[in-house]
Parts: sequence; C-alpha cells; structure tokens
Amino acid sequence: MTRKLLIIETSFVLISIIFIILGFVFSNISSDSMIVPILFGASFAIGGFAKAKEGILATIKEKSLNVEILMILAALGAFIVGDYSEGAILILIFSISGVLESYATSRSEKALTSLLKLAPETALLLENGQEKEVLVSELKIGQKVIVKVGQQVPVDGKIVTGATSLNQAAITGEFVPVYKDTNDSVFAGSINIESTIVVETEKDPKDSVVQKIVDFVKDAQNNKTKSQSFIDKFEKYYVYLVIVMAILFMLVPPFFNWWTPEYAFNRGVIVLVVGSPCALVASITPAMLSSLSNGARHRILIKGGNPLESLIGLKAIVLDKTGTITSGVPKVVRIEIIDELDRENILSILYTLESQSGHPLAKSIVSSLDAKYMKKSIKTSEVSGRGMEATIDGDLWQIGRFDSEIHKDLLEKLDRCNSLGHSNVAIIKNSVTIGFVALMDTIRDHAKAVMTELKQMGIKTVLLTGDNNFTANAIAKEAGIESFESNCFPEDKVTRVKELQKSLGKVMMVGDGINDAPALAIADVSVAMGTATDVSLETSDIVIMNDKLENITRIIKLSKRMRKITLQNIIFSTTVILFLLISNVFGMIELPTGVVAHETSTILVILNSLRLLLK
Repeated sequence: MTRKLLIIETSFVLISIIFIILGFVFSNISSDSMIVPILFGASFAIGGFAKAKEGILATIKEKSLNVEILMILAALGAFIVGDYSEGAILILIFSISGVLESYATSRSEKALTSLLKLAPETALLLENGQEKEVLVSELKIGQKVIVKVGQQVPVDGKIVTGATSLNQAAITGEFVPVYKDTNDSVFAGSINIESTIVVETEKDPKDSVVQKIVDFVKDAQNNKTKSQSFIDKFEKYYVYLVIVMAILFMLVPPFFNWWTPEYAFNRGVIVLVVGSPCALVASITPAMLSSLSNGARHRILIKGGNPLESLIGLKAIVLDKTGTITSGVPKVVRIEIIDELDRENILSILYTLESQSGHPLAKSIVSSLDAKYMKKSIKTSEVSGRGMEATIDGDLWQIGRFDSEIHKDLLEKLDRCNSLGHSNVAIIKNSVTIGFVALMDTIRDHAKAVMTELKQMGIKTVLLTGDNNFTANAIAKEAGIESFESNCFPEDKVTRVKELQKSLGKVMMVGDGINDAPALAIADVSVAMGTATDVSLETSDIVIMNDKLENITRIIKLSKRMRKITLQNIIFSTTVILFLLISNVFGMIELPTGVVAHETSTILVILNSLRLLLK
C-alpha cells in the first residue's frame, strides 16, 4: 500500500461523504426528486469503487466469493428496496474501515522499510587504470572496485591489490578487526579502517544485504499467521452461508405466508448486511500489521505474523555470547609491564603511539588512559595489519601484532589472560614483548535486567559459547544467565537446542554470526542481533537491527498483546454478528440500525488493532 494509493482511497471516501450529505439535503427539500437516488448512487459508486474492484479481482483470482462482494450485494439490495441512504452509508462505512486497514498496512510498510541501513549506492570502479564512480547495482562479477579508508566494501569479493584491516562486525559479530591480505575474501558491508584496497567482485550486487531486506519487507507484509489463514478459509465458506441464509429469508416465509414478500426481502437484505464477517475478517490482519510496525519503529524486523504467534508459550532462550550478550565494544581490563622498566614511561609511549591509530582496539586503549601521557614530537608510522611503531631514543617501539620474543616474566600472565578469552595487544621494545594490554568484550548495559525479566516470565536462559569455561562462567554470572555451556562448536549448539525443545518446549535462539546459523535454523523462533547480514537475514525469523538486548522482552510482550487484542476482536465481532442475526429473526432491527451496528463493530475492531501501534 503506497502513500499515493492511500490518498486516493481517502479522497474517494471524502467525495462519497459529500454526495451523501447532498443526498440528505435534497431529500429534505423534495423526497420525490430523482436527484436523491442519483446522489446516493454516486456516493455508492465512488465510495465502493476500491472495495468492489478488490473484491471482483479476488473473486476472479480465487474463484470464490468474498466479503467485499457480499457487502456490494447488501448495498444493492438496500437500493432495490428503496433504502438509498442506508445502501450508501453501508458502503461508506465499509470503505472507511478499508482505509483504516490500508493505513495500518501503510504504517507497517513505512516502518519496515525505515529499517534499511543502506550500503553505498555508488562504488569506485577501476577500469583501464582509471577511477570511475558508478552505481553498485550496475557492477558485474569480475569487475574491480577501489575501497578507501573509512568506506564500506560495496560488494562481496576478494582483494586483488593491497592489504588492510576490516571491521566485519556486521558479518561475524566480532569486535576485533580482521586483517585481510591479497586474495582474501571480503564481505559487502565491511568497513575499511587502515589502507586503500582493490576488490574484485565475486557476487552479483542484486544478492546484496539491502536487496534481501527489501524482499523480506515484502514477505513480512504477506506472511499470514495461522489464525489469519484459518479466518481466510472460514470467510470463503461463510460468505456462501450468509447468501443462502438471505435467500431463505426472502423465499421461505412468504411461501408459508408468514411474511409478505416485501418484508421477507427486506429481512433478507438485513441478513446480507449484519451477517457479513467484515469485523471478523478484520480481527487479525490490522493487528498483525500494527505489531510489525510497532516492532519496526523500535528497529526490529519481524518477518510476518508467524514468528510473533510462535513466541506465545516460549519456554527457553538460548543466547550466543559475542555480539549478543556482549556489546562488541572492547574494554581494557589490565595493562601488564615487566617490573624492571619505568611503567609511567611505557604508558606514555603506549598512549602516544596508539593515539595516532584509527584501530578500534587502539581507541579503547587511548580512552582508558589520561591525555597527560602524550609525548611531543614523536614520529610514528602505521604498519598495515600489524600496528603502530616509532623509534624513541634509539629504541624501536611497536604496539600491536608484530613478531617478537615474549619476556619470561610475562609468559604466565599472558597465558592467564588468553585462558580468560582476552584480546591482547603487545608492547614491544627492540623485538621483545615487555608488556601487553588485555582487552575484553563488555556485557551489554541491560543484559542483567533482561535476564531477570525473562526469569520472571518463566523463561529459562542458557548461554552457549565457543569460549572456554572460565570466560563462559564469568559472562553468565555477570549477566544473570541461569546456565551455560562452553567450548561449543556450531553442531554442539544445534544439539543443545534440540535437547531443550524435547525437555522444555518452545525455544528461541538469539545469535549473531555464521557459526550461529545452524542453531538459528533449528529453533522454534530465531533472533539475529546486529546489522542485517546474509546469514542472519536468511536464517532468522526476527532481526534486532539496533543491537538492543531489551528488544527481546519487547517482542515477547508485543506477541502477547497481539494475541490478546486479536482474541478480543474475534469474540467481539462474533458476538455482534450473532446478536444482530438473532434480532433480525424476531424483527427487532431495521436496515439502518443493522448497517450502523455492523459497520461500527468493524471500525471498532480495526481501531482496537491500531492500539498496537502505541508503546
């Protein structure tokens, strides 16, 4: 539903209202004037055009009648018995409910497409030694593109010239940049952080992450819940039932002389109006679309209504560590320097060299130290893929990943940090590592609060990680996760998810990265953290685009709200239909009352669903 179509539908409704008002004005002036049925007829034709077209096309396509056709028949019946205004008002209110439903669709589509974090639209094509800016969509397999420092890699391919470090957090979830040399593969969306490279395209840009998001947005709009599918099937048969009931009302009572033919026909028309399942059909779709829109507004891409329904009755949540429980932002946990050297002087050298680097680890190190450590007039240089170096007072100092001999006083400390899963940056003097900086991924700010809330919901939390037992235990304890398993390979995660499904019931898997894909695929509901990647888009049911762990509890609550509102809608709409049908049997309602009561119930159901746009 585009904004343009929504405006057109709304305009038709407004024009229809104008004709109805004119119809009432002229009916008060002269009830015998032919202009009155013409005005109401114009309102009927204009207001009902969109729904009539939709109903006719759907009938042709599916070879079965639907609620739109039923409402058109009811309005025509009202015109036949001379109730022109009732027929026009029936179609008007029906059209208003259609506009409200279209509004929900439009809001959902707008919110979902807002999730697109677009990759570069253009790339620097290298052709015949010349640099040329072209659209990424025009690139072909085998063509070469230049990627400068700070730019995103526009295509999946391999490096043919140069070497650099790439921030691949979007692909792997790991916060440590990866060094890439000639002939190494690179992924679209990676950020070049060190030096210019030339990449040869190996994958059609049409298969890009952005295009996948667009496709999933379309699928999310059309992906019906099981409840929707049931209502759709029910509608097909129920429409025929209402038509048969109306015909019986028109024929049977006059045959036995219970009612006059005119009165029986009028009652049959009322059956067409009040028996129509408009409100029942509208009980689920607007609620689902509003829920998708609500999620998208909080940067959550939900692939249709089925994942939301699947969240009902969730028993356990399995979580990956890196990029899921942890933020992916490195934090300095300790700086070790051998005792025989001046610690303050080493810290000064460390700060001076790292302050000249744009590497994420270097930035974390600099932010952990005071600016007072900055040395003046030191000439530094950056070695691509290795780190920073400088010659100070005749000594060569290097910070990063250089070949060196480790001082014996550091061996035990370095081993301990490695066993805890720390990332270590070496401090090297004249090819001897005389110190190191240990960094560790940090727990997400709201991790513990989220785990506490999940426990209160009766949902078990389990951490599965490839890290060692010490790291897994520390992370689980700090985050408040009930149980954990360490040293897990992808196949181990799959086995554990299956075991939990067998022992507890529904299981959600929350992960980030290629190694989580098998477990994401086997879980009842799969959630990918971080920016949309090939693997997370393909495998997961839900993608949390903004990395906020608290969105896990948000979507669980959203699913419960959607279920509650759809049940309210179904019970309310069914009750209204039954009440009106029974009232019609005993002659307790007339056509105007039936029109207002039935169509008002439809609007109330849609408005109730639109409440899901809030919060």
